[in-house]
Amino acid sequence: MARAPAKAEPVAPRARQAPAAPLPKMESPIVPHQSIGGRALVAVVAIMTFLASLTTGAVMIVRANAADWQAEILREVTIQIRPAEGRNLDKAVQEASSIARAFDGVSGVRPYSQAESARLLEPWFGSGLSLDELPVPRVIVVRLASGAALDVAGLRRALADKVPGASVDDHRGWIDRMRAMADFVMLGGIIVLGLVIAVTILSVNFATRGAMAANRPVIEVLHFIGAQDRFISGQFQRHFLWLGLKGGVIGGAAAILLFALIAPVEALIRGNVGADQFAALFGSITLGFSGYMVILAQIVVIAAVASEASRRTVNQTIAAI
Repeated sequence: MARAPAKAEPVAPRARQAPAAPLPKMESPIVPHQSIGGRALVAVVAIMTFLASLTTGAVMIVRANAADWQAEILREVTIQIRPAEGRNLDKAVQEASSIARAFDGVSGVRPYSQAESARLLEPWFGSGLSLDELPVPRVIVVRLASGAALDVAGLRRALADKVPGASVDDHRGWIDRMRAMADFVMLGGIIVLGLVIAVTILSVNFATRGAMAANRPVIEVLHFIGAQDRFISGQFQRHFLWLGLKGGVIGGAAAILLFALIAPVEALIRGNVGADQFAALFGSITLGFSGYMVILAQIVVIAAVASEASRRTVNQTIAAI
C-alpha cells in the first residue's frame, strides 16, 4: 500500500536584518588650525602689519603736510629791510610796501612793526630781552592771489632802485628742502614696506615648510592615492590666508586705533608751548579717510602675500616628492 507523502512543514520567515549603521565621518584638516607655529606666524604678521601701517600713515601725513606747506609758502613773498646808519626804517617800510602793492598778482601787503619783527626772534633768544640795540630787520609779508605768479626779479629791481638794502625772499630754498624731505620720507616708507613684505614671505615659507614636515606622511598618502596637487596646496593656501588675514587685522586695527587716538590727544594738549611748536614744525598729525583706506588695503595685501607664498612653497615641496 502506497505511503502518503509527508506534509511539508511551513518554513518560518527569515528575520529581516537591520541596516548597518553608517560609519562615523572623520574629517580633519591637513594643517591643524591651532598650533604653536600658527600662533607665532599670526604674531609675526601682526607686528609686521602694525609697523607697515605706522610707516604708511607717517608717510601720508608728512606728504600731505609738505604739500600744504609748499602751497602756503608759494602764496607769500617776504621783504626784509635791514637797519643802516641814517636810514628811516618806517619810511623805507612804507615805500617798499607801496612798491609791492603796485605789482600784479599781489592780494595784500602786511608790514610788521618793530615789536612784531622782534617777537619773531623770541624762539631763539627767549622773551623779556631788550632787542633795541640789535640790528633787527623789518619784515614785510607780500600775499599773492590764488594761482597768481609774481615777477620776483622785477620786484627786486624796483626795490634796489628806491629802497637800497632791501632783500626779497620767495622761499624757493625752503620749498626745495621740503620737497626733498617728503621724497626722502616716501622712499624710506617704500623701503620699510618692502622689508615688511619680505619678512612676511620668509615667515610664511618657514611656517609652511614646518607644517609640511609635520604632516609629510599624510601629504604623501594623499599624493599617492591620487589627490591632486591643487587640492593639497589649496588646503595650505586657505590655512595661511586665514592666518595672514588674522594677523593683518590685529596689526592694522592696532595702528588704526593709535592714529584715531592722536586727534583727541592733540586737542587735549593744545595750548602747550611744546605742542604748539611741534604743530608749527610738523603740522597736523591726523590721518585722513584715505589713510585709513590704505591701511585696510594693506591688510588685504599682506594676507594675499602670505597665501601666495604658502602656495608656491607647497607646490615646490610636492614637486620634490
